[in-house]
Amino acid sequence: MQLWYTEEHTPTVRFSIKVREHIATRKSAFQQIDVFDSEEFGKFLTLDGLMMLTEKDEFIYHEMITHVPMATNPASRRVLIIGGGDGGTARELTRYKTVEHIDLVDIDEMVVELSREHMKFTSCGLDDKRVALHFQDGLKFVRGKENEYDLIIVDSTDPFGPGEGLFTREFYGSCFKALTQDGILVNQHESPFYDYYSHAMQRAHTRIRELFPICRVYQAHIPTYPSGLWLFGFASKKYDPARGLDADAWNALGLETRYYNTDIHVGAFAVPNYVKSKLEQIA
Repeated sequence: MQLWYTEEHTPTVRFSIKVREHIATRKSAFQQIDVFDSEEFGKFLTLDGLMMLTEKDEFIYHEMITHVPMATNPASRRVLIIGGGDGGTARELTRYKTVEHIDLVDIDEMVVELSREHMKFTSCGLDDKRVALHFQDGLKFVRGKENEYDLIIVDSTDPFGPGEGLFTREFYGSCFKALTQDGILVNQHESPFYDYYSHAMQRAHTRIRELFPICRVYQAHIPTYPSGLWLFGFASKKYDPARGLDADAWNALGLETRYYNTDIHVGAFAVPNYVKSKLEQIA
């Protein structure tokens, strides 16, 4: 008997991975959490049946959501991660000696527990003494914060269920206030390819650009995410991520990466025309 994980990217498109073992399944107060092992992608995590990360390609997502803002402003000292209970974003941030403190806020403690148990390749970053874990709603946590963080990374699920509040105008407004004068906000921005994800991307982009003077979008190829093309939003009060990059300064840090480099950094902001068109549409 063969076991397959199958995810519906649209009502007429499915993505499947042959599963070697269904390692863990839990039902938290917020969502269904499953961990699988596969021959092609190694271990992978799903929430409510949707792919969050795989052992084989998680480095692409976590490097691009972290190193793009950190290379843009290497002086970032205090960082807030909203979501990211698997630990991958924290892992990448802790590679910077200049980062002094990381608040990681995830609504579901069970995601952290299962990640610690089964996905040490990402959760290893959670043990760094600079990381403080908070198990609560990210929207409530950031509300009332002011001038506290140099960087906020919204490493959230899709805009429904536990992640729905992280795509609202109120949330982005709270993030703006929580950032310092030269603060940066980066969020996973969904895919521009399929209509469902594209509409979520447009809504998020519209709301963010109402608040931030600098608002950009960049892309990465992540094979296990819907369509394989995934976007990230970059918003800043001061820094232009493509024009203001000091490539020599970042390269001098000597960080070894598998996807990110300073050429990719600049090139990732050159998005296709159909994406530009969708970004210009008010949602």
